[in-house]
Amino acid sequence: MVEHKDVHEEILLAPIAQTGPGFYWAVAGLAVFILWGAIAYAVQFHQGLGVTGLQQPVSWGFYVTNFVFFIGISHAGTLISAILRLSKAEWRRPITRMAEVITVMVLFIGAGQILIDLGRPDRMMNVIRYGRYQSPLLWDATSISAYLTASVVYLYLPMIPDIAVLRDRLKKRKLFYSVLALGWTGTEHQQRILNRAIAIMAVLVIPIAVSVHSVVSFVFSMTLQPMWHSTIFGPYFVVGAIFSGIAALIVAMIVFRKAYGLEPYLKPIHFRYLGQLLLIMALLWFYFTFSEYLTGYYGAEPEEMKVFWAKFIGPFWPFFWAMVLCNFVIPIACLARLSQRTVGKVLIASLSVTVGMWLERFIIVVPTLSFPRVPFPEGVYSPTWVEWGLMAGSFALFALFYLLFTKLFPIISIWEIQEGRETGLKEVEERLLTYLPDEAEANILAVSTRGR
Repeated sequence: MVEHKDVHEEILLAPIAQTGPGFYWAVAGLAVFILWGAIAYAVQFHQGLGVTGLQQPVSWGFYVTNFVFFIGISHAGTLISAILRLSKAEWRRPITRMAEVITVMVLFIGAGQILIDLGRPDRMMNVIRYGRYQSPLLWDATSISAYLTASVVYLYLPMIPDIAVLRDRLKKRKLFYSVLALGWTGTEHQQRILNRAIAIMAVLVIPIAVSVHSVVSFVFSMTLQPMWHSTIFGPYFVVGAIFSGIAALIVAMIVFRKAYGLEPYLKPIHFRYLGQLLLIMALLWFYFTFSEYLTGYYGAEPEEMKVFWAKFIGPFWPFFWAMVLCNFVIPIACLARLSQRTVGKVLIASLSVTVGMWLERFIIVVPTLSFPRVPFPEGVYSPTWVEWGLMAGSFALFALFYLLFTKLFPIISIWEIQEGRETGLKEVEERLLTYLPDEAEANILAVSTRGR
């Protein structure tokens, strides 16, 4: 058992202990896009939002679209990881940390989109100083802050045993790891407390995650704008968030599986299970989308129908039908049968869903603002190079944060893999036996059946 333990530690610590040229090339490539984003923001900060395509009546564009998109992806860690932990799904062990890291990293990027969207970022603190809880915008700030705090704790707790391994095995950054390890020695008492704390956080983080994207949807649905004022937006946004979160997790898994040689840990069975979850979410997404547009069409309210037809056959039709193609047609075609070429099919479906869910956010935000109820002339939104640069920089910054994390901490939990080999197999066997009747119960049932 000790030999297996050493082998797992050596493989999973290799990306931290050794840095190849590929890492530096990746950082350099991401830095180019981040620099583009930084230049774009400097221009916007100096000249104001006039350098963007935002105008009356379309005052929200790429920035709010990216905000909703990034907050949605953050559901990958909390909901997927927490639900799999609570259900004791043993196949979760190699993927939980990847999911949890996505949550924390992407929340910073998502919250940053609102700061980018502010024409006067120096007034950011006014939300706290003069905020009124009658405003859904303040609900957003509160729920995202709580979500970020809970997600950081939920990520950090399962990392403590692995940080202790880094403290003991690596010579570099010893003080850094010693502080973060909190004196962990792996005693039975410490393990019991840690497992209890993780279980508590897993329970707490699920309702917080659901509430966050519900509150994000309230920013739209609490208004009387056409095709926003909808009671279905809360669950619709939550389903979309889980959908995009699973897709983002799969893409991250495949990238690091290839880059760090983690094929023995991230096996086709993991992608098959996640692909099945993605397929279920694709069907749910289609159901909610169909319900949303069916009720709008059946009501035939004039202002709503302007936006409706603008999406279906008007100026936004390429984005709408590309969204349907990416979120439903391609995932169904790829995921209906996963017996062969599992990883490739799941990757294609996940990339398609990632693009499609960004388009969905865009289709929600921009068309409604282009055809407002208020007496503004209809507007056309055309993003400028500044918005494209800030979007590219945001995605690159998220990827860079994720990449740097893998150079500081194991991206797959070492202690959870070891626990699975040492105790997980036995626990699964015992749990399975509780589901099935034993021989004595079967004999009693057979006797009673003959008696009838």
